[in-house]
Amino acid sequence: MYDISKKEIWYGELRTERGNTVLIYDGQFPEAPAGRIYFYNTARDQIIEYAEDIVKVNLHDLDDEAIKVAKKEFGKAWEVARAAFMEKHDGWVEANNPKSIPAKKAKPVTEPVGELDSEASADIDPELETESLEGEFDTEWPNDDFEN
Repeated sequence: MYDISKKEIWYGELRTERGNTVLIYDGQFPEAPAGRIYFYNTARDQIIEYAEDIVKVNLHDLDDEAIKVAKKEFGKAWEVARAAFMEKHDGWVEANNPKSIPAKKAKPVTEPVGELDSEASADIDPELETESLEGEFDTEWPNDDFEN
């Protein structure tokens, strides 16, 4: 029976009436919705969301020899599919993987709020500032543009 809690990457087999398929689980996958789980399906060459209660009874661990064969046969395709999947879910990866979180940047230093120094206040003409903004925010429509 499968137990994904013991290994970072789990290799197993899904046994169904249609046949057996090697599945790979990665502990770094984002958390699936409640009751669901992500596995890389080697037959479909993609990561698929499964209903955990339905598939768990059909999942079986691979032995060490079968894991070696699976790594050799599916390793490259698995890495490509995993990279694409993780790229789509990079927000989750960054939020849940401390190694991928960028270092915090120092906060910018701000000047204390208060009166402006004498040089800066001499350059500002409050009347000019008001006039230029009034024209920019004029919302009245000229009446001659529309017919009644």
